[in-house]
Amino acid sequence: MTETVTSLERLAQEAAQTATHGNTDPHGDEGERYTAVNSEKNRPLYASRIKVYPKLVHGTFRRLKWFVMVVTLAIYYVTPWLRWDRGPGLPDQAVLLDFPSRRFYFFFLEIWPQEFYYVTGLLILASLGLFLVTSVAGRVWCGYACPQTVWTDLFIHVERFIEGDRAKRIRLDKSPWSAGKLARKLAKHFVWLLIAVATGGAWVFYFADAPTLAGELLSFEAPAAAYLFIGLFTATTYTLGGIAREQVCIYMCPWPRIQGAMFDEDSLLVSYKEDRGETRGPHKKGTSWEGRGDCIDCGQCVAACPMGIDIRDGMQLECIQCALCIDACDEIMDRVERPRGLIAYDTFRNQERRRTGESPRLDIVRPRTILYAAALFLVITIMLVALANRSTLDVSVLADRNPLFVTLSDGSIRNGYQVKIVNKEHSARTYRISLEGLDGAILTRPALSGEDETIIAVEADKLANARFFVSLPPEHLDALSGGEADMAFVVTDIESGKIATRTTSFRGPKQ
Repeated sequence: MTETVTSLERLAQEAAQTATHGNTDPHGDEGERYTAVNSEKNRPLYASRIKVYPKLVHGTFRRLKWFVMVVTLAIYYVTPWLRWDRGPGLPDQAVLLDFPSRRFYFFFLEIWPQEFYYVTGLLILASLGLFLVTSVAGRVWCGYACPQTVWTDLFIHVERFIEGDRAKRIRLDKSPWSAGKLARKLAKHFVWLLIAVATGGAWVFYFADAPTLAGELLSFEAPAAAYLFIGLFTATTYTLGGIAREQVCIYMCPWPRIQGAMFDEDSLLVSYKEDRGETRGPHKKGTSWEGRGDCIDCGQCVAACPMGIDIRDGMQLECIQCALCIDACDEIMDRVERPRGLIAYDTFRNQERRRTGESPRLDIVRPRTILYAAALFLVITIMLVALANRSTLDVSVLADRNPLFVTLSDGSIRNGYQVKIVNKEHSARTYRISLEGLDGAILTRPALSGEDETIIAVEADKLANARFFVSLPPEHLDALSGGEADMAFVVTDIESGKIATRTTSFRGPKQ
């Protein structure tokens, strides 16, 4: 509604300006409206960016953002250097995406390619957690923990440290170029590049042993891919965190457009309390507050906003709910000796309650949050059960398809199978292969002289691939109903007794 009114006012102003310059239609008011609408249609589709100069504020939410920034950056930069002993011959990096070995190591957990469903489960958990938090407290992820927010906040802090706070930065940008201005700009961009390089460098450490790769990078002996990805992440971090900033959240990120489906009337959102703040206007010390609102129209909430919006216009797509406007407003309220909370976390329902004289209250437990919490609990339970029953022995059996079977000289029918055994233990294991479910079947395997054909040794954390033949003598061919019979390969860990069974089919001529 506010946007509509603003648009109408703009049209009216343009119509008045057109009339003043004499470009009017002889039909009077209708001509003015025609000219105004035409002017609106001829506006360019692209508007140049108006640079945002966020002001430094002090308060609870600013301190919370400092804390989250330090913790999240520390986790990102330090994690690749953490060690985790997995035994001899295995990587000791706590978190490692080992593409050459096709493993994902996460502390005690080791995920193989065929177990990628664990990663899917983690992504589902993250999504449901985000839905739940958003339905309760709005875009707190965007305001505090999103990588774009964290790095942008860090880059702004560097800019503020070198060029000064908001007013100084505005004056510096408007001033003509000089040696001092050039030095400040170069220093800022140099530090930005250092942060961006450190960001890209930390990222590649997740894909190789960090100490080893660090030495190779410094000696210029690292793989070309490492330098390539460091360059890519340096460029993207520098561009998105230093140059694009709020435009990433407004134009590139899909979440602002999705979040509306997560909100309801009881979601806590950073809000301007219009019932208390209006009618706004300047205030002189010592004058009465009767007949007016608490908002003195100082604009500090706008100056503090990293997105450059006015929270007093209501909930907006650009708002990332960082709550810095709350700190800015509370500081002003302290100065004018009015209660804090003119801008605060509030709900639409509580705003309506205050208008009708009811007491505001917080309703966190409601159908939407119960649904998200229940789904989250269900996925967590499934993940925990899957981890508790996770086997360290995985077997797959693939039957030959060309030919499906071979008839031997004695009348026996033979099928070929490829058996893959994955040993997820951190020690070498020996397995015995046997058959079940098909009477008279004979299991053979091409083997060296003196070697037990049914025994396979698999190294620690490795996969073994063996070829087997299963033969069915003529006297047992009546088991092939319709030319096919079910049977199972049984793989037994000789030391621990663990068993893995995989069912397959034995094929022969149709009777």
